[in-house]
Amino acid sequence: MRFDVITLFPELFEPFFKSGINRRAFEGGLVDVRLWNLRDHAEGQYRRVDDRPFGGGPGMVMMAEPLWRCLQAVRSDRDDPPDHLAPVVMFTPTGERLSHSGVESWAKGEGAVLVCGRYEGVDQRFVEACVDIQISLGDFVLSGGEIPAMALLDAVARLQPGVLSDEGSHQQDSFNPALDGLLDSPHHTRPEVWHGPNGPMQAPEVLLGGHHERIARYRREQSLALTASLRPDLLDQARARGALSKQDEAFLRSRK
Repeated sequence: MRFDVITLFPELFEPFFKSGINRRAFEGGLVDVRLWNLRDHAEGQYRRVDDRPFGGGPGMVMMAEPLWRCLQAVRSDRDDPPDHLAPVVMFTPTGERLSHSGVESWAKGEGAVLVCGRYEGVDQRFVEACVDIQISLGDFVLSGGEIPAMALLDAVARLQPGVLSDEGSHQQDSFNPALDGLLDSPHHTRPEVWHGPNGPMQAPEVLLGGHHERIARYRREQSLALTASLRPDLLDQARARGALSKQDEAFLRSRK
């Protein structure tokens, strides 16, 4: 799959592609990412890409024309068939919040053109004419779309076959259908007793015994308890789908 990123700061992405386990996806071409510097498609001596907003107000607004020229260059380079153009994605607080199911659909797709906005935003005329999908990471504002773009690319990359050392790792992630969309259970590792600031802390005995069925049940119950405490909405969704067993429901009742 191929992602084209339109940005004013392509240098922000370079260390991202070369660090961590996900670099396997980028270096191996499983996720082909191409960076497009928006200023290369602006006119004038200063390569201006923004201007003051009509009607007044603080800040600057990214101009539609440089974005349109850059998008045309991307389209020409991609050479997608006219009836199968890659979707144009812009990251904005008004967009639909990115979720695990959304990441899964992107991971199985053919890519997109990612537009990284800056300043007070992008001229709405470009949004209406050219943007197909708007995505948000949550109810907060960032300085630009580069971090959300990296978040999407990172989430997509780790789902590609062969990227994670253990193929089953991502199946135990929070929100994954393999966990019925619940939060993942807590994890522990060596030493068995950690002498921390609160004194000796023992790892759960059940995890040390090697009884796989008991361990699986313990982790399921920890997942249920954590989800009930922190994200009861996810628990309600799992219940509505019929994903909770009688044993699950009995455990949840016992907690009350």
